[in-house]
Amino acid sequence: MLVLGVGDAFSEFHNPSALLLMYDGFCLAIDCPDMYRKILRQAGKPTGTYVPLERVDHFLITHIHGDHVNGLEGIVFYKHFFEKKRVKLIASAQVLSTIWQKRLEGSMNTLFDGIRFVNMILGDYFDIIPLAWASATTVGPFKIRTYPTRHHITTSAILVEAGGRKLGYSSDTTFDPKLISFLNEADLIIHETNVGPAHTPYASLLQLPEEIRKKMRLIHYPDAFRVATSKISPLCEGELLHVK
Repeated sequence: MLVLGVGDAFSEFHNPSALLLMYDGFCLAIDCPDMYRKILRQAGKPTGTYVPLERVDHFLITHIHGDHVNGLEGIVFYKHFFEKKRVKLIASAQVLSTIWQKRLEGSMNTLFDGIRFVNMILGDYFDIIPLAWASATTVGPFKIRTYPTRHHITTSAILVEAGGRKLGYSSDTTFDPKLISFLNEADLIIHETNVGPAHTPYASLLQLPEEIRKKMRLIHYPDAFRVATSKISPLCEGELLHVK
């Protein structure tokens, strides 16, 4: 797993939170912040693990807040015009029912081919892979289970399994003991912490049992978060993690 971003929507110092999962040559992007190609390049520098966008076709979108989806338009246009392919869009039914009309349609529903204007629809740009709430979804080598978090809008926490190892990611959420139980199956838990009623206070995570905290890493933290003194290890941009 390559950590692309660890910040929130307001960060001055970090990229918005995003992950790139890799297994057996297959890449699965978790969320798509703006300037995605640049973020990919930056994240690959510390470990020499640069992954070009041409290798990333599958994008799992946890929810449609801008810091998690603003880069999707640019990625889709790049794939459409330069690679002549559609993006594999993986998301819950709630995200799939709103992402076109509320995020993308205004700028993507019409293309000019040099002679005429062409009306475009979601299916012209995307191959859709729905995420089920009640059962696992297989995407390449990954088996993905989801859990609805407590956030402003419908958001998917995910439990991803490949090669017998499991990664849990909270996405954006208030503190939720039931979500912690869902994620606790994982060998590595990535959990957000931030301010406000729809995010998880750091103090709440500190109250978790030690065996959970030991396998937890923090993401989506605000600029003021004290990374150096945190008792739960924060993720760093450009970090390459092996789930074990």
